Amino acid sequence: MIRRLVPCLALAAVLAACQRDDEVAVPVDDRAAATPAGDAAPAAPDASSRERPALRVETLDGGTFDLADHRGTWVVVNFWATWCAPCLKEMPELSALDAMREHVQVVGLAYEDTTADELRAFLETRPVVYPIAIVDTFEPPADFETPKGLPMTYLIGPDGRVVEKILGPVTAARLEELIAQAGGPAAG
Repeated sequence: MIRRLVPCLALAAVLAACQRDDEVAVPVDDRAAATPAGDAAPAAPDASSRERPALRVETLDGGTFDLADHRGTWVVVNFWATWCAPCLKEMPELSALDAMREHVQVVGLAYEDTTADELRAFLETRPVVYPIAIVDTFEPPADFETPKGLPMTYLIGPDGRVVEKILGPVTAARLEELIAQAGGPAAG
């Protein structure tokens, strides 16, 4: 039995290693493994997710991000981590989207065990224009499901409702497409 299992595990490890970083969502449970995310297809809805989630977090700059304060705009809530290659790849696009679109606000939720000082030092090498907060990996924000992998992105509409939940990397173009499909302004 074990002799049959060893070749299967070896094959699975080889196949996982063949995936490109920009094509995988990194599972939170096992950071060494990777699962294909395809074209960042929406994750299945979770019964614990609220239709209009609440989110209030302290940001690294000493401020507070309150989702309720951003009604009337599109909000991108992005769970990420410094060790997550797909997360790091999408950060510049999310930053550009936030900077260039007045109707979009991005907030990054660092989903890892780190300190504010460590994260600030990291962000000096990878600056973004949107607010960043550290969230507790044992008790993430109550109205958002515990990420099964990273990055995990929620698109929240101007009415405060979750429009889309995306497991895996996402591009600014894809977010703008989703906003347009949901009745928001079309890109450029």
